[in-house]
Amino acid sequence: MRGFSSFACIDWSGAALARPPGIAVAQIGVEGPPALITPDPHWSRADISGWLEDHADTQSDILIGMDMSFAFPYEDKGGYFPEWNDSPPNARSLWALVDGLCADDPHLGASGFLKHPQGRRHFRHAKGNIGDLFEGSIGRLRRVEHHQRTTRQANSWSSFNLVGAGQVGKGSLTGMRILHQLNGRIPIWPFDPVPDTGPMVIEIYTSMAARAAGLPAGRSKIRSRIALEMALAALGYDTPELLAHYDDHSTDALITAAWMRNMAGNPAIWVPANLNSQIAATEGWTFGVI
Repeated sequence: MRGFSSFACIDWSGAALARPPGIAVAQIGVEGPPALITPDPHWSRADISGWLEDHADTQSDILIGMDMSFAFPYEDKGGYFPEWNDSPPNARSLWALVDGLCADDPHLGASGFLKHPQGRRHFRHAKGNIGDLFEGSIGRLRRVEHHQRTTRQANSWSSFNLVGAGQVGKGSLTGMRILHQLNGRIPIWPFDPVPDTGPMVIEIYTSMAARAAGLPAGRSKIRSRIALEMALAALGYDTPELLAHYDDHSTDALITAAWMRNMAGNPAIWVPANLNSQIAATEGWTFGVI
């Protein structure tokens, strides 16, 4: 497995704001503790897009994790959106569809997709508004999410759910716009092979890093320096410089960047037994799930 000279975690947000406070970025090199990258006053999604483009331009040797789902469930129904004639055949076509339907949304938002008469049918929306094709109590799951739950490696939610603290649908939709706009300039695993050099983007789930740091399931959010010190120590790292504010977005990013560095050198992480070429092209996979 190739090495990387640095690792970054983007704790993502789908909030309909110009600069969502939920976006945080942490980076770690081959030595030393992780550190936050903190623009003033907050990251915007456009800022993140520009930051990724900069790494594409410089061909930085960096592994970048984004906390979102890179695709919707496909394998269970043989398609993302049953009963929709324009349902895409693969993830890249999905990203293009999402970005196109949301082209008029400010701040790289995703309301255009959720307002579409066919798109909205598949989601659980706020205020008890449930699309007629939303399934079950938690919604449809990708193969990696079924596997996470079965093996208890994680407990991720359906990306078709837009309600509650664990919802990831809005963030995933906005993130798909970013992935499309990268236009192949940075390889995205597992949709693309791992390059010999340069940057690569992966899907991560920050709760997996929290569990590896010894935090219990359901209580993985850290909002104090002492708790951050303990979590990073469990991963083998010193604590970074004092933060201006210990919010769970910043601490999630710091812990996950450190965890990524620990995990990236394990060859088994890159060839999960349940990941095949069809899943790699349609649903993707969460880094660290084996």
